[in-house]
Amino acid sequence: MRRFSQFAFVLALPSLVLLIPSEAHAYVGPGAGIAVATTGFMLVVSLFLAVFGILFWPFRWVFKQITRKRAPKPAKIKRAVLIGLDGLDPKLVRTMLAEGKLPNMQKIADKGGFQNLGTTFPAMSPVAWSSFATGVNPAKHGIFDFLTRDRKTYAPDLSSADVRGSTRDFRIGDLIVPLGKPQIKLLRKSLPFWKVLGQHQIPCSILRVPITFPPEKFHGTMLSAMCVPDLQGTQGSFSYYTSATDDGDAIGGARFKVDMKDGVVTDKLIGPPNPMRVGHAPTTIPFKITIAEDKKSAAMVLDGKKIRLGLNEYTEWIPVAFPLALGAKLRGICRFRLMGVAPFKLYVTPINIDPENPILPISHPKFFATYLAKLLGSYATLGLAEDTWALNEGVIDEDAFLEQAWNNHEERESMFFEMLKRTPKGLITCVFDGTDRIQHMFTRFMDDGHPAMRDDDRKSQYKDVIPDTYAKMDEMVGKVLEKVDIDDPANMVMVLSDHGFQTFRRGVNLNSWLLANGYLKLLDPDAKRSGDWLTGVDWKNTMAYGVGLGGIFLNIEGRERDGLVKESEANALTDEICAKLDGLMDEEVDAVAVRKCYPSYKLYDGPYAEDAPDIIIGYAAGWRASWDGVRGIAHDIIFDDNTKAWSGDHCIDPDLVPGVLICNRKMGKADGSEANIADMAPTMLDLFGIPAPRYMDGKSLNSPKKAKEKVIEKEAAA
Repeated sequence: MRRFSQFAFVLALPSLVLLIPSEAHAYVGPGAGIAVATTGFMLVVSLFLAVFGILFWPFRWVFKQITRKRAPKPAKIKRAVLIGLDGLDPKLVRTMLAEGKLPNMQKIADKGGFQNLGTTFPAMSPVAWSSFATGVNPAKHGIFDFLTRDRKTYAPDLSSADVRGSTRDFRIGDLIVPLGKPQIKLLRKSLPFWKVLGQHQIPCSILRVPITFPPEKFHGTMLSAMCVPDLQGTQGSFSYYTSATDDGDAIGGARFKVDMKDGVVTDKLIGPPNPMRVGHAPTTIPFKITIAEDKKSAAMVLDGKKIRLGLNEYTEWIPVAFPLALGAKLRGICRFRLMGVAPFKLYVTPINIDPENPILPISHPKFFATYLAKLLGSYATLGLAEDTWALNEGVIDEDAFLEQAWNNHEERESMFFEMLKRTPKGLITCVFDGTDRIQHMFTRFMDDGHPAMRDDDRKSQYKDVIPDTYAKMDEMVGKVLEKVDIDDPANMVMVLSDHGFQTFRRGVNLNSWLLANGYLKLLDPDAKRSGDWLTGVDWKNTMAYGVGLGGIFLNIEGRERDGLVKESEANALTDEICAKLDGLMDEEVDAVAVRKCYPSYKLYDGPYAEDAPDIIIGYAAGWRASWDGVRGIAHDIIFDDNTKAWSGDHCIDPDLVPGVLICNRKMGKADGSEANIADMAPTMLDLFGIPAPRYMDGKSLNSPKKAKEKVIEKEAAA
């Protein structure tokens, strides 16, 4: 029977399809419901590849030595260590450096330098890290936002990956057996610089860099990050089980009403839809929870396993296996946190892909994810693993969120230092995104005027969370300096971020503005609002609409399904809308909400420029796209207060949120212009003696003397 079950598992998993979309919050709050196909038997493949690799390694080594490309120029360094701290803000870094609170970053800066690092248009992590990897502007790598739109349906879609299931299957009763393989495609275009390094046999370890799912093959190791889905096929959907009667629906997750009798709760853990059964009913695992007499803990029995639940404590990662059919199971991991016993409240993290049994390709080589889990223990695989929506909705509190964020950070830090040890030469880079998530959720405690902090007496408790986070990152940098000698010119150590941060006090609903100004029409002229994701919009009479966090699309004839704007008139309409939005006032607070609008036809140059929003909105500091606006809701409210925990942001005018560049080598461009995140790729190639490809927009920063001379010339001229 066991052999039959394994056979069924191998047969079924290559084409399991989870085509059940939920709310696509994406980076509105990380909970986008995007269709996901599973691909299988990673453990079997990894074991086979491991044995194969050991047996044939000597032959492969000889072949590579004979055929390897040689760097055209001598390398300037032997090892590059890039520490990505997502969202690290240069203004706060400067303040803390001046106060002596970042001594290890100061050591690096003293050796080389510290400067702002320009970000991308728009200033979003998937866009900026894609430019970091490829050295090109968004029109050449094709990523412009977390979300894009389907031109045929106008529905939102994930911008970074396309996942399609098998188109063939056969059915026996209610059993569905897929016959083909799913197609999982990375939508980011252009070549990442580590692939170029790999072509020259320079070892690379790439950990948790955003927009690397699915991972590309190259000469090195990689663990994917942002946009790796959970087992539900979303960007993070938690579960919340409660006996309370006053808890409403939870955005970004699912709420389940349970009954507690004599201190016992019996229910089911809800998993992904079953792709092997007609109707795709959700898979489930039964559980039973018995509250202890002291009310401080509970005993959980889940699928025959006993788990202790401490009050306000996270469990370790718990493996879960959802039964499908023919003995096949869909495997994941999750953590539980007992939030209360009277009433009963249980939080379950999004169910992550199990790194020991990954059903999707989340690493290269495929066995690398399993290797890390076996070596270091299980870990979060979800791209956006910090559950911001659970905190937004009050399902967990600030302490629970911080504990989760630091648990995730410790996992990544252990991976980073393990691979740092195993990468004595070449490139190692790891992106830590706790700095970004914590700033998103705790900026309100540093902003006296934030709407989410009115009548909140917790400010003193959490006002230092963000500075303390920066200090902890500096401590990690100190551990790196203990292992890497920055006085040795063969070693380069760099700390960088993709963008900075600002407070987010007020929301701007672009769709409401377009509706009020006649550019967007509803099917029912008497309706006061559209539905979510622009349902109810009269597309045949709509000229423009907003999707995502930073842009407006025109409804262009021949491009969109019901386009009515002629291509010859598109630029004029773009300029007209920009002229009206430039300097847009938020009359309620008597301040400018939109600093500047950027027409895409003037902004981008590249083969994928037509995929960009036609207008990029440069919000002023303190404003951002509103929650309703990003969810595609048009109504009569253009401006509103942001009262959510998600209180800081960077999706504003890029000039207001540059990133950070701290390096033990002096860095600068020959023309004296400001460093930009797109300069990282050509810089890394140059350091290893490889000329940057001509298509790269970025320029090497290895010309500090020339850059200084240019600055002196400009100052003299001024």
